[in-house]
Amino acid sequence: MSKEAIPYKIYLSESEIPKEWYNLNAVMKTKHEPFLNPGTLKPCTKEELSQVFCDECVEQELDRTHLHIEIPEEIRNFYKMYRPSPLVRAYCLEKALGTPAKIYYKFEGNNTSGSHKLNSAVAQAYYAKKQGLKSITTETGAGQWGTALSMAAAYFGLDLTVYMVKVSSEQKPQRREVMRTYGAKVIASPSDTTEAGRKILKEFPGTGGSLGCAISEAVEKAVTTDSCRYVLGSVLDHVVLHQSVIGQECKAAMEKYGIEPDMIIGCCGGGSNFGGLIAPFMGDKIAGKNNIDFVGVEPASCPSLTRGKYAYDFCDSAKITPLAKMYTLGCGFMPAPNHAGGLRYHGMSPIVSALYNQGYMRAVAVEQTKVFEAAEQFARIEGILPAPESSHAIRVAMDEALKCKETGEAKTILFGLTGTGYFDMSAYKQYNDGTMTDQIPTDADLERGFASLPDIPQNR
Repeated sequence: MSKEAIPYKIYLSESEIPKEWYNLNAVMKTKHEPFLNPGTLKPCTKEELSQVFCDECVEQELDRTHLHIEIPEEIRNFYKMYRPSPLVRAYCLEKALGTPAKIYYKFEGNNTSGSHKLNSAVAQAYYAKKQGLKSITTETGAGQWGTALSMAAAYFGLDLTVYMVKVSSEQKPQRREVMRTYGAKVIASPSDTTEAGRKILKEFPGTGGSLGCAISEAVEKAVTTDSCRYVLGSVLDHVVLHQSVIGQECKAAMEKYGIEPDMIIGCCGGGSNFGGLIAPFMGDKIAGKNNIDFVGVEPASCPSLTRGKYAYDFCDSAKITPLAKMYTLGCGFMPAPNHAGGLRYHGMSPIVSALYNQGYMRAVAVEQTKVFEAAEQFARIEGILPAPESSHAIRVAMDEALKCKETGEAKTILFGLTGTGYFDMSAYKQYNDGTMTDQIPTDADLERGFASLPDIPQNR
């Protein structure tokens, strides 16, 4: 099609919202290693996982055979409040960069939570309600997941306790108040309300916390509370599954206009949004149907893919969760308090880790000053104030478009704009004031984190 034939925003109809999630696990030729019980070092059973997670989520977590999993009607009806989300052609950005590249982004910020996180939050809250549970617990980094889950919990009438990484709670008090407005109880983590929190505070006095710390507290709260389960906003297979609505909508919109991406770029923290964005495209690549360049972008301050080790590790800092085979900096790694709070996790999704290890994708780490430079340029040109997390993908998309300017290649680039940055103004203020710094861990810092990896046969 001609340039004029492709609109700025490509919308699907309400009837084109996916009716099924796309299970990337089912198409992977080599599956990722199973979760291990840290006590027995044997694969976790359904019964063991069900003590922590909702039963239906455990079923989805362990499903490696069904390519498509039906989305319940009640979840699809909730999705209709904000989906389908638009696929946007960044004509203005292309012009400003002077690039022959064609740039598209999938914008997931058109809902009150301001991010893609609602796609899984509503699913997990629905399954908790269906199971007859009274309450759920979770952690949140920058606050997008906590906000999304507070909305979903309120919709289904569930009590919710959110352990919010302390530095993010201090940086984003407005985000905390949105969660409280929806009825959630928000606790800055690490706290003195749990045994895990007290242990972490004793070992790391004055710490700003981490997602690993907050996970420890949320899991402890869940397993010690009647009629309660823990829900997670990233990393796990069933979360990647729920986020596949993003990639499926992208694929359907692109096929409608005969667009074929040469490159797909997404930010990577725990890996669920990236995994969801690439899912159907990656399934085709594994089947030999395309040769798309998949790029995961992470902060240089928390570089689990680019500088981590592929090993079994705990998913939390207090070492009470199952062991996952993933790229990790060690569960004892304490990230610098950078502003991309949703990307401050020590490990990476087992699915994304396996794809990276098998060579189906590549990874790039970028410094936060360069990220905010791209964020402000994007805001001024495209009119959307992006979240710091999303801006990692923007940075690399712009870099790749500028490479096309040098080579004359007219590549088609797709990136995920996972959310808005209107609760991140303290970060933008630091950048505008010139006080923002780049904190990149030294090799010695990483070694201290790696020292916390479990000494088990699988890691030797």
